[in-house]
Amino acid sequence: MRRAQRSRQETLTLRRQLIGSSCKLFYPNDPLKIVKARGQYMYDENGRQYLDCINNVAHVGHCHPDVVKAAHEQNQLLNTNSRYLHDNLTDYAERLSEKLPEKLCTFYFLNSGSEANDLALRMARQFTKHEDVIVLDHAYHGHLTSLIDISPYKFRNLEGQKEWVHVAPVPDTYRGLYREDHEDPATAYATEVKNIIERAHKKGREIAAFFAESLPSVGGQIIPPEGYFQKVAEHVHKAGGVFVADEIQVGFGRVGKHFWAFQLQGEEFIPDIVTMGKPIGNGHPIACVATTKEIAEAFAATGVEYFNTFGGNPVSCAIGLAVLDVIEKEQLQIHATEVGNFLMKLLTEQKVKHPIIGDVRGSGLFIGVDLIKDQAKRTPATEEAEYLITRYMRQSCGFAVC
Repeated sequence: MRRAQRSRQETLTLRRQLIGSSCKLFYPNDPLKIVKARGQYMYDENGRQYLDCINNVAHVGHCHPDVVKAAHEQNQLLNTNSRYLHDNLTDYAERLSEKLPEKLCTFYFLNSGSEANDLALRMARQFTKHEDVIVLDHAYHGHLTSLIDISPYKFRNLEGQKEWVHVAPVPDTYRGLYREDHEDPATAYATEVKNIIERAHKKGREIAAFFAESLPSVGGQIIPPEGYFQKVAEHVHKAGGVFVADEIQVGFGRVGKHFWAFQLQGEEFIPDIVTMGKPIGNGHPIACVATTKEIAEAFAATGVEYFNTFGGNPVSCAIGLAVLDVIEKEQLQIHATEVGNFLMKLLTEQKVKHPIIGDVRGSGLFIGVDLIKDQAKRTPATEEAEYLITRYMRQSCGFAVC
């Protein structure tokens, strides 16, 4: 028997009673109770419609009928682990391989982006026989202990930086060390990574991996200068490490003209490991790691089986296939480019009118608006950004401002 729907206040009271207080709500002073969603819209318990501009998971739209149908049909047939042969698993891996550079041809399926990044870290260490990791400042790569350790966004508020973690400056050409007026910011930022490697070597430490979101999102919707990843990869490879591209928030066509955000760096750049999550399942818990045969074989050489109970199950793979189908059928990459360009144009027009807008940057539908207190120092307008976000909610529109 279905329980009668509680009032928003009743649900809030129960949540405060039963759910850990570290699990935060959007708009905590006046939280939304969302009971339904379809496409780009979400609805509260009173039927009020909200334009969802902050969700980075419902990639092809909330409750897309093709995705819902794929899940329902496969659920009626079979859902089990990947120790049995099933076409959905191999079909899905094959489809993903068609979207990636040829050398990234071995796949592991998991349930979350955190699991994917944790596995990538294990692979990097097994392949290189090194321990240390270089990450970008303000980065966030997941909630597992291993990933909190490589996420400055988190560890600076917890136990601090581990000896084996090295933090490189974000390649931010608006507010960073090397800005838009620098003659070669890509080389300058990559040299910072080279210097970190040299300092680590002097301490007797060895680099296992350089870990980076292809477009730093938590770090401020940053667009690294073209050529930066190639130059970093050169330094990291020379030190015996691997390059891990975290595509968990920015992959699957979000940037418009490319399927993967790392491709914005140029066709010649290919990471050693790519991690995927969030939009891959349109809300269903799926994640993936793609890597080379060499790294996969080194990982297998331990003799320890890698098994993930739910990773790569037939239902998850059916959903993943449906998401790829929708992206292609509805030409969502083209859509992301066109809508993103239109939005960038409108935001740039607002920048001319309002000095609080310091920078508008992005690609496709990965867009950031940098609010500042003054033009000269480019001091972040944090309080104003928080106010603006709340005001957008009041206008029935969620929105992300960086």
